[in-house]
Amino acid sequence: MIGVKMTPDKARDVITQGVQDVLMASGQTLPSATIRDWCKRWLEIKSLEAESRTHERYQSSIDRFVEYLDDKADNDLNSLKVDTILKFRDFLAKRLSPASTNLELKILRACLYAAQKQDLIERNVASKVDTLKQRGENKRRGFTLEEIQKVLKQCDEAGGEWRGLILAGLYTGQRLGDVAQMTWQQVDLAKGQIFFVTRKTGKRLSFHMAKPLQNYLENLPSSDQPNAFIFPQAAVMAERHTGTISNKFYDELLAPAGLVDARPEKSHKKSSKPKKDTKRQTSELSFHSLRHTFTTWLKSSGASNALAQMIVGHDSEVVSRGYTHLSADDSMDAISKLPDVTKKA
Repeated sequence: MIGVKMTPDKARDVITQGVQDVLMASGQTLPSATIRDWCKRWLEIKSLEAESRTHERYQSSIDRFVEYLDDKADNDLNSLKVDTILKFRDFLAKRLSPASTNLELKILRACLYAAQKQDLIERNVASKVDTLKQRGENKRRGFTLEEIQKVLKQCDEAGGEWRGLILAGLYTGQRLGDVAQMTWQQVDLAKGQIFFVTRKTGKRLSFHMAKPLQNYLENLPSSDQPNAFIFPQAAVMAERHTGTISNKFYDELLAPAGLVDARPEKSHKKSSKPKKDTKRQTSELSFHSLRHTFTTWLKSSGASNALAQMIVGHDSEVVSRGYTHLSADDSMDAISKLPDVTKKA
């Protein structure tokens, strides 16, 4: 071995092999697992811990990694190298947005960290790979009042539940999945209040309802079933994947309103394999931008940071420590000052 350069990875392989030889001589073995087997086991563990949608996200991410490795997925978990993870990250970066690529890398880190805790690997090689830096021009932003009104005008042509979904997203600041699956038991029209238990954080929220949203809901046919969805079509899509609604929002409202570039029409030709060389288009405007708009308007109306964080559902030490007693009445003044986007739409 004199004169041969020993890399850190090669040194670890030599040490590991030496330990294995010693253990085998004494009738023992190191705990081991193939990459594929451990990924499967980790997903089974997470299925007991995570919400169904979160687990689905883990599943699709890990499946993509195993598919990328191909036959190498049947190698020992300790065979994974930093360079393999780096190449996988770059592979994703050519097909996904920086944010989605970074999320996939973080999920892989969590998977391998769990293996490290089980003494199946000595180190987490994914932790050695940096996430991608995101360009500022791809950051989300809120809508202007004029842009919101353009979108609402487009709702008249698109029809369906769009106007209600937009008003609910804009005047509650809640995430798309929570808005799409609102039920009538969450609304008290007599008191002008609305309630949420957020799916992402599990927090219970209750606050005053903005008048434009209340007026819209009062004109909808109510249901005798408290658990009935206010937006049944959106609720079905959200149960499968909220991305479907988000994409429709882009294609059916934002693009026709001239606020984003129209996406190329999908080819109708049948293909045995989906294209993998096209990166998903990103835009600074999306349904989630309604959440940004609501937060901005709320603070502009004089609401405290604690109140804004309580309503939007952000985690905050300040909220947890001193403002857990905030009620729907506390939000009345600030929300009553929000702009009425329906006046000129």
